[in-house]
Amino acid sequence: MDEKTRILLCEDDENLGMLLREYLQAKGYETDLMVDGEAGYKAFIKEKYDLCVFDVMMPKKDGFTLAQEIREIDTEVPILFLTAKTLKEDILEGFRIGADDYMTKPFSMEELLLRIEAILRRVRGKKSKEETSFQMGKFLFDTQKQQLSIGDKVIKLTTKESELLALLCNHANDVLERNHALRTIWDEDNYFNARSMDVYITKLRKILKDDPSVEIMNVHGKGYKIIYPNANENQAD
Repeated sequence: MDEKTRILLCEDDENLGMLLREYLQAKGYETDLMVDGEAGYKAFIKEKYDLCVFDVMMPKKDGFTLAQEIREIDTEVPILFLTAKTLKEDILEGFRIGADDYMTKPFSMEELLLRIEAILRRVRGKKSKEETSFQMGKFLFDTQKQQLSIGDKVIKLTTKESELLALLCNHANDVLERNHALRTIWDEDNYFNARSMDVYITKLRKILKDDPSVEIMNVHGKGYKIIYPNANENQAD
């Protein structure tokens, strides 16, 4: 790997944390290990990281709280949660906060590596071939800055929100099939990813309410369709 990718790893189980750090460093990732959420937050505001891997149950500050605080200062950095919890509510809560992926313990280090590589590939590899901005009715959507503007109001989007909205816009006035969206953004079509995509669709609908002419429609049995007045003008063949 030409450039060192920096990972912030927060794991209160020091033995597991050290094993993960050594493994990721052996694979070429510069990895900083913190054993609680407060230390993780302090490290994040001091350094620049390409990806965060957070245990959910940590002392001083849990992984969900840490992720929420980081999302307030950086909407783009990918976040992967590690947890012993298997409740659907906990997994969905992670995605609501803005997680890019979620792994339940125990897991194999090889699977963790593959998921990290998939996240980084998604974040870095898709932007060059896509439109970088869309005029959606009264909204201007800047995919590179991951933000929506309407009048003087600027709304920051998470990485997942921005990727999903960009995919919808690239299929404007046409059906975006659920399976295609899941494979493109989450790499896998399964129950938890499908549920998390529904959460993001709901969030986007709330954000877009400022312009009633912009609508994300359900297409029964197929997927979603975004409609806005000047959609055809944005389409690039």
